[in-house]
Amino acid sequence: MMKLIKIGKIVNTHGIKGEIKILSNFPYKDYVFLKGMTIYIGKDNREVIQSYRRHKNFDMITLQGYDNINDVLKYKGKMVYVDSADIKLPNDSYLDEELIGLTVIYENKAHGIIDGIERYNKVVLFSVLYDGKQYLLPYNKEIIDKVDLDSGKIYIKDIKGFFDNDLAIKDNI
Repeated sequence: MMKLIKIGKIVNTHGIKGEIKILSNFPYKDYVFLKGMTIYIGKDNREVIQSYRRHKNFDMITLQGYDNINDVLKYKGKMVYVDSADIKLPNDSYLDEELIGLTVIYENKAHGIIDGIERYNKVVLFSVLYDGKQYLLPYNKEIIDKVDLDSGKIYIKDIKGFFDNDLAIKDNI
């Protein structure tokens, strides 16, 4: 079964030859913005990337079979997706969608569920719900010991005091 992953939003066109301007904060752009990659625009329109380039803060693509701005104007404002099965990530790299819902294991005990992922420039944080409180856990190799998608668990290294009550993020803040 196909599982679509959002990789960005079409914000405009560029030039008269049908180039599309995408705003994306997808962390693995090098693995999806490839010539020949199948994308889904608005989940219903299956297209294939003909070319890709970066321009300022945007990802610029052209689509196979389109060479005129009038042909791609219909896609302006739509979200862009890829099938998760088409993304070939290197070992020890995971899509956010694969990590959300994993049980956090610390000192051989369950310490909550990853319920979100927050990205700030080069810092990535797991939002962990544990014992009625939200915690932000850094997502880096110094803290993550092992990710086991098959068992639905993520093991974190010894970080004494992390799950103490005074470190919790209050729900009302």
